[in-house]
Amino acid sequence: MIIAVNTRLLIQGKLEGIGWFARETLSRITRDHPEHQFLFIFDRPYAEEFIFSGNVTPIVLSPPTRHPILWYIWFEFQIPRILRKYKADLFFSPDGYLSLSTHIMQLAAIHDINFAHRPKDLPWLKAKYYNHYFPLFARKAKRIVTVSYFSKEDINRTYKIENEKIDVVYNGVNSMYTPTSDVEKQTTKDKYSGGKDYFLFIGSLHPRKNICGLLRAYDAFRTSVESDTKLLIVGESMFKTSDIELTYEGMRYKNDVVFTGRLGNEELHQVLGASLALTFVPFFEGFGIPVIEAMNAGVPVICSNTTSLPEVGGYAVLYVDPFAMSQIKDAMIRIYLEKDLRESLIGKGFLQKDKFSWDKTADLLWGSIQICANT
Repeated sequence: MIIAVNTRLLIQGKLEGIGWFARETLSRITRDHPEHQFLFIFDRPYAEEFIFSGNVTPIVLSPPTRHPILWYIWFEFQIPRILRKYKADLFFSPDGYLSLSTHIMQLAAIHDINFAHRPKDLPWLKAKYYNHYFPLFARKAKRIVTVSYFSKEDINRTYKIENEKIDVVYNGVNSMYTPTSDVEKQTTKDKYSGGKDYFLFIGSLHPRKNICGLLRAYDAFRTSVESDTKLLIVGESMFKTSDIELTYEGMRYKNDVVFTGRLGNEELHQVLGASLALTFVPFFEGFGIPVIEAMNAGVPVICSNTTSLPEVGGYAVLYVDPFAMSQIKDAMIRIYLEKDLRESLIGKGFLQKDKFSWDKTADLLWGSIQICANT
């Protein structure tokens, strides 16, 4: 079988959630199935680290997909041409974008449809594109994989796609996120927080992630408790960050908030391992990889009680309503004051995180590919 794959999000040093999903699953699938040929379709020069095995043929297909108009050109004109040229049997798209202009069977990984519920979080044109095309992609797909039962039910309910067509393929957790030593923790604190303890957020900076609510909660925490604990925010700005900037400027304790920007893998491992707790309180999440990364690193988690997150966190996290700043503040106080609570969450987290692995993810995804090929 010749399997063409949209690998445009495999960008060296810039892997986000979907990029990690693509990397971890495709590296295993291509290695474990040498009897099949894989066409990796990039939209810019690629890194050799993403050519995982000898049965992978890389193709660079312009134009780089940095804008909705370019998305349309790439998927509706360029992708069909390549699929015809190489006589592909299946097109797999880890980010859910499909081509409406080809008759080749297609498998879409639609991680979530947050844009259907929160379109104002996105630039206008992107929101219009997603909300016009993703319902069409969902209907066009031979099958759909998604990363939680919450997202499966959401796609079923919102797009009227039959449940039998949607497979749940949980994300895994990167094995590098392990507990760090006391010496490593102190070195990391010295580097990033002036030697002080800190709460940690990991993720892109945009409205859906509720950074404003976290900043307000941190200010309220510091006002309520005599503490020099800081707040580290790790991630790149995406769009619509003016509210974050305004909230930050109005904070009483803004000098104790550290924006690190994007960090490399080893830096992120150390920063996560040294944190007092992960504070991950988005309004909407299709899965929430940082939650299980924190569990794997032996770090307690404060987490939203909405969308997919209770499914991922199980009984191993401290839940809050992301719309209630006071609940986030109270959870931070409890984590700060209650050592037994922290240790209990860490222990439960070590059990919960074992439900998720990239090996399981790759096996389930390969199962969906086989169902597509055999029906």
